[in-house]
Amino acid sequence: MTTFLVKVLSSALVIGLVTEVARRSPSLGGVLSALPVVSLISFAWLVKQGSERAELSTFLKSVLLGLPATFLLLAVLYGLIRLGIPVFYSVLGATSLFIVCWYIQRYLQQWWQT
Repeated sequence: MTTFLVKVLSSALVIGLVTEVARRSPSLGGVLSALPVVSLISFAWLVKQGSERAELSTFLKSVLLGLPATFLLLAVLYGLIRLGIPVFYSVLGATSLFIVCWYIQRYLQQWWQT
């Protein structure tokens, strides 16, 4: 339980720091947010917990496979915000498109592997 709390608190600290930087400098905050911070933190915790190379490899491959849908989500969200659509509806629309694209991507992966 202690390990879990350390993970949660240290991860929250990183997110808190990035959002504080973004509040003061949106450009720098955006660049920091785009860094694979969550992936690296997760990877570090998996290594610390003694995950095997195969598990680490599968984790990293899955992160890579999620990048296209994530890029699309951010691009659509940016476009909707720039068009003046309210934030709530922009997030809802971009997230909906992300989910649809993610399912299509998963389907294509399964189809391609058969």
